[in-house]
Amino acid sequence: MGGLLNNIHSPEDLKGLSPEKLIRLCSEIRTCLIRTISTNGGHLASNLGAVELTVALEYAFSNPDDRIVWDVGHQSYTHKILTGRYDRISTIRKQNGLSGFPNRQESKYDPFSCGHSSTSISSALGLAKAKELTGKPGFTVAVIGDGALTGGLAYEGLNNAGRMRKNFIVVLNDNKMSISRNVGSMASYLSKIRTEPSYFRIKGNVEQALDQIPIIGEPMHHALTRSKAVVKQLMYNSTIFEDMGFYYYGPFDGHDVNKLIEVFNNVKSINHPVFLHVITQKGKGYYYAERNPDAYHGVSGFNIATGKLKVAGPCFSAVFGDAICSFAAKDPRICGVTAAMQTGTGLTKFAEMFPQRFFDTGIAEEHAVTFCGGLAVGGMLPVFAVYSSFLQRGYDQLIHDVAMQRVKVVLAVDRAGVVGEDGQSHQGIFDAAYFNTVPGMAVYSPAYYDEMKPCLRMALYDSPGISAVRYPRGNQLYRPRDFEPCGCPFDQYGNADAEITIVTYGRLFSYACLALLHLAGKGISANILKLNRICPIALEAVRSASKAKHIFFFEEGIAQGGVGEHFGYLLSQNGWKGIFRLRAITDFVAHATMEQALHSLGLDDEGMYQMILMECANHGEKAT
Repeated sequence: MGGLLNNIHSPEDLKGLSPEKLIRLCSEIRTCLIRTISTNGGHLASNLGAVELTVALEYAFSNPDDRIVWDVGHQSYTHKILTGRYDRISTIRKQNGLSGFPNRQESKYDPFSCGHSSTSISSALGLAKAKELTGKPGFTVAVIGDGALTGGLAYEGLNNAGRMRKNFIVVLNDNKMSISRNVGSMASYLSKIRTEPSYFRIKGNVEQALDQIPIIGEPMHHALTRSKAVVKQLMYNSTIFEDMGFYYYGPFDGHDVNKLIEVFNNVKSINHPVFLHVITQKGKGYYYAERNPDAYHGVSGFNIATGKLKVAGPCFSAVFGDAICSFAAKDPRICGVTAAMQTGTGLTKFAEMFPQRFFDTGIAEEHAVTFCGGLAVGGMLPVFAVYSSFLQRGYDQLIHDVAMQRVKVVLAVDRAGVVGEDGQSHQGIFDAAYFNTVPGMAVYSPAYYDEMKPCLRMALYDSPGISAVRYPRGNQLYRPRDFEPCGCPFDQYGNADAEITIVTYGRLFSYACLALLHLAGKGISANILKLNRICPIALEAVRSASKAKHIFFFEEGIAQGGVGEHFGYLLSQNGWKGIFRLRAITDFVAHATMEQALHSLGLDDEGMYQMILMECANHGEKAT
């Protein structure tokens, strides 16, 4: 790709570039991003929109002595390019390559690992306080998007950060807000005046002089402060940030890299928390992404010339969307709830068909769960469609505001299990374990599309309290032609009289069936017990498995407190004396394709086959 980028090995290499070269550099970065993401997939529109902002931040501040914390972090590709990782950018989101999010283990320039929304202000505030306590110099900058400001954690951070004395800057990367010409022009003009260094110097001198006058000074200073607040309320409409203790400046053009550098250099002289409002355009510089930024937010890949996106085909999310619509057409109590993920969770059709019963809470999972609790108490039947990794935020609400209320709320848990290239912050590996701790919880786990509707029906109407249907990202996998499901709470496939039984649930059933074929090739007979309801586990399933001498439990979730551990406990409680082996996940899972990740975890058919083969060899078992 060449050009200026070849000479950028750290943020310090930016310092000598002229204003014209900085503009050229931004163009080169966009070309690099488009080429890389078209092949690797990733977050396109958000990264294209943050190019100039990132260059300006890395230019104006001294990273890593100054700490720049990105919210969510899906827009950090330019940051990675400028911090010594340009030569590896082609590996982003690939196994053993660069992560698609900031990662502390990857670079000293990534001060805080992230992947979820609304965290930057709180984590940056902690970093700033640590600097203060340890006497280390430098600024701390939190970059947050307008979408992330819908999350409550952002306001908890702002509420506390306003008490900082100095060296703390929050940058709002606003890529959706529309500002009319008159208001925008006036605000930009006032911002230009107020970010001049002379303004800050004069303002500070005047306030200091007034404070030293014993009788007139303090009242006059307060009067000026009140007058300033009135003017800002009229001109800026930003009193919430001022009331939280920040100096607010903006909005600024987020694609004027040289102006942004000037602004950042100027605000560094303020000994007070600063809130900078920057306007950017998602998809900037690529026609198709500019025209349809939502479609190009996260992509699997695309044709650069035509903009045609790679189509993944049918998926569990779409099947769920059809299923909930079919139930909602007959039951006027059913409501669909999402936390800023209408398209991703398959609720677009529901929103069109039942607009009065569709609710998008924004990026606010905690609120969404409690909101569902209120809907349920009021006589509605809410279904909250949410990614597994994001539902983690609502754990307290699941217990306190739903389960404890003894009401019916259904969770449609999308992206359950390994999700692939988005990596450790997005893997849905914890929900099954913490669901086990919620009293009265019922959890269903379909392995195939035609199991979705029956599972959703049971969650809606058979379970008395809180329930969940959890399903993986993407499409269904291998299905034996002779498999005939009986339904809840479990199914069996294979030789029911075999001394080896594989127990699993969800997507892993497909791999277990393939492992069964591998074992048969070695003359080893086995049975598979497929759990369709993983919480509570049916005692009939435990008794059925107890007929075997060897039980192997494979789980696409965290081992500690998971379904497998609980199944093993129930076996022992029922007096079973055989050999139980559990393979589940014990740590965070790095980015790779879903197939690569499951293989490395030993949870694909090859991993199951090898584990069982080794166990048979260790115990001198003969093929039966």
